[in-house]
Amino acid sequence: MREIIFDTETTGFDPKSGDRMVEIGCIEMINRVPSGATYHAYFNPERGMPAEAEAVHGLSDAFLADKPLFSACAQDFLDFIGDAPMVAHNAGFDFNFINAELALCGLEAVSRDRMVDTVALAKQRHPGAKLSLDALCTRYGIDRSHRTKHGALLDAELLAQVYVELRGGRQIGLGLVAEAHEIVAETKVLVRKDRPFRQPRPHAATAEELATHAAFLKSVDAPLWGEG
Repeated sequence: MREIIFDTETTGFDPKSGDRMVEIGCIEMINRVPSGATYHAYFNPERGMPAEAEAVHGLSDAFLADKPLFSACAQDFLDFIGDAPMVAHNAGFDFNFINAELALCGLEAVSRDRMVDTVALAKQRHPGAKLSLDALCTRYGIDRSHRTKHGALLDAELLAQVYVELRGGRQIGLGLVAEAHEIVAETKVLVRKDRPFRQPRPHAATAEELATHAAFLKSVDAPLWGEG
């Protein structure tokens, strides 16, 4: 199963008021294991960066001045995400910005049917607990010491680890049916290919064992298991 874990950085909170996306980072996961494939880009927002937003992610007007417009990268982004589910923390926020940028390019929106929100998953798994990415990293023992400011690709990498934990833990990504094993559908038995198959040993009691058991029962007053 292919999934895309992603995060965005923006000039503010609302694309309807003119805020724009300035960074996106995506991590490809196959069967809940990072494949090593990523997509990362900065964009010139064609507007000034508010001081409050720059304080969060550190992306200044000067840094973004020579970066491409989203429209120049839109198709590369769409090619990378394909039709995979899209996983983000507070995913509605990120979907709003992605689809606003796509609309400005005259391109079709990414369907919200593909959206997986890790905040919603965390609410179900840890009701009443803090749900920030930092709080979840602390809960699951994920090292974020290198995270001094928000960054889309770094946050996506941290979220990928959190997502695996929210889905049940790291064992999900292990290849439990590896080269040395195969599931025999008819018997539902896990068989080691590197060992010879042995027929099950008989477990019926011998005549001597039955006689010993009968003698034992006679020594017990009114045994509950003596009838039948």
